[in-house]
Amino acid sequence: MPIEAPESAPVREAELAFQADMLQQVSRTYALTIPLLPAGLREAVTNAYLLCRIADTIEDEPALDPVRKEVLLGGFTAAVAGRTEADAFAARLSALLSDATSNGERFLAEKAGRIVRIAHGLPLARRRAIESCLQKMTQGMIEFQRRRATQGLRDMAELERYCYHVAGVVAKMLTELFCDHSSAIAERREELMALAPSYGQGLQMTNILRDIWSDLARGYCWLPREPFLAGGFDVDDLQAGDNGPAFAAGLDVLAAATHRQLRQGLEFILLIPRRERGVRRHLLLTLGMAALTLRRIHRSEDFRADRDFNQPKRAAPALMAAITLLTQSDSALRRLFGLILRPVPR
Repeated sequence: MPIEAPESAPVREAELAFQADMLQQVSRTYALTIPLLPAGLREAVTNAYLLCRIADTIEDEPALDPVRKEVLLGGFTAAVAGRTEADAFAARLSALLSDATSNGERFLAEKAGRIVRIAHGLPLARRRAIESCLQKMTQGMIEFQRRRATQGLRDMAELERYCYHVAGVVAKMLTELFCDHSSAIAERREELMALAPSYGQGLQMTNILRDIWSDLARGYCWLPREPFLAGGFDVDDLQAGDNGPAFAAGLDVLAAATHRQLRQGLEFILLIPRRERGVRRHLLLTLGMAALTLRRIHRSEDFRADRDFNQPKRAAPALMAAITLLTQSDSALRRLFGLILRPVPR
């Protein structure tokens, strides 16, 4: 018999503290940015992030074949929707994860039932937004897992489709949560929804560029073949180390496309009313960290040669200070992001 999620089950403080601690274990970036959100909204976004991270963990686990991943992703969305028992799903998933999955992600998988129960205690509109997002996200993951992306995506259009399924839908879900939180934000819902995918896709494209080498080591490649072939490089030949000027030219094409998405993502943020400082700061810091990463990828010979590549430790505090100062000035924020992204082609 299906297990129905309760219509209302208030979340205890201990559960909220648990998921806040879990966030610290699985994401340095979002552990910095989500706490900037106002209370109530912060807890919903934390829960949504952790649920999405569980789906990502299934997608990224190299020990699972596409068929097993499809079964697990379907079981996960069923548990979130309240149709199956979440603890039983968590036990199945955690038993299948290999050492290639991080300790934090394995612990998150073990506690997936607890995270799902927290979701069931959220206000109904927020819970439904999260469930809808996960359904769309996992369907996209299943589609691309069936293709077994070991040799790259076909072209830029296919890359955009993939990024929409795994990140654009998340940005639209966040927009739903923001609109539920604030009537002032809800007044701009249509405009926000039009730009939300660019925000999510810009973040995802940055992640794909950043993770080229770690993905390659796991047997995956999410690079679009077409822009590299145009310059004379076949992604089948991609290997750790220096891949030559043709590979660098293809990276420049991707960097330019990512730059454009991040710029559109900034316009999405600037639609958030200025008085919603917490929402703005959360979005701005997340986007700013991606912009700094893209800038560093583009300028770094170490990255192109698969050598150590890390952001300077001072980057996040400096960006946080600038954003805190400029949160309510659209023109100043455009100038700030223009300076960060200036070296990157457009």
